[in-house]
Amino acid sequence: MAESDLWSCLQRFSEEIRELHGTDSVPYLDAVPSPLQFHREWISPNRPCIIRNAISHWPAFHKWTLGYLRTRVGSKKVSVAVTPNGYADAVYKNRFVMPEERSMLLSDVLDIVEKKSKPPGVFYIQKQCSNLTEEFPELVEDVENHIPWMSEALGKSPDAVNFWLGESAAITSLHKDHYENLYCVISGEKHFILHPPSDRPFIPYEMFQPATYHVYEDGSFKVVDLESADKVPWIPVDPLEPDLIRYPAYKETKPLHCTVRAGEMLYLPSLWFHHVRQSHGCIAVNFWYDMEYDIRYHYFQLLDSISKTDT
Repeated sequence: MAESDLWSCLQRFSEEIRELHGTDSVPYLDAVPSPLQFHREWISPNRPCIIRNAISHWPAFHKWTLGYLRTRVGSKKVSVAVTPNGYADAVYKNRFVMPEERSMLLSDVLDIVEKKSKPPGVFYIQKQCSNLTEEFPELVEDVENHIPWMSEALGKSPDAVNFWLGESAAITSLHKDHYENLYCVISGEKHFILHPPSDRPFIPYEMFQPATYHVYEDGSFKVVDLESADKVPWIPVDPLEPDLIRYPAYKETKPLHCTVRAGEMLYLPSLWFHHVRQSHGCIAVNFWYDMEYDIRYHYFQLLDSISKTDT
């Protein structure tokens, strides 16, 4: 097949996915679905949705103010990602740069969020790896340890339950995960840019030397290469300001934009690309359920291989 014919096929494929599977917007559900209904209408077709009032029964929804967090766990040290520019796990000057990880008293992080202090850098509690259960066990009783209807729909418990809190300048760069993700906003709001897996041919990947930031007290910083680490693939395009001269294929995408507000839950299907911003001091919890490595996964791997060959 000629390269132009392959490109046309990939364009038509992406367009048909949007038309046939309704991936041109993120719909709202007004009620928590039954496990069977959710699996049939959302998990199986790999479609995102936002569920209103999904966590209004959680004590956390009413209790988790910054003052409550300060009283409950303010004296504990927690893992905090620190970057000079708000971008953690992102491309910077031809490096894949991870944040500096600091162990800080939560009360000091809350001082930054409440603007009582302003040290250099952007601070974000975002360690993942089930940091809610590992670092904040005092808060676990305020939420569910799993989402019952999702656990029943998938026949498994979540692999991780994560806690998120940080400044509005903290941004999650465009990437995908091998998880079925339920993202629950407790206060504030999260702003998502989403791409279905069918957009993969138009989303560039490049190989980058991994590195970490080190932010100094005077506001300067350095990027430290991880010399012994292999290069990693990452997406260099920023959907907020895409460089369409360097990455012209990205203009073929039709990203979805949605805002998840307090009390709402986003179902973010596995393999969907996502970019995330937040309001200042937004508090969220998400549940990662391992995806099924079924035929859909293999189809994506095929599409991924074709995309690499084409680029």
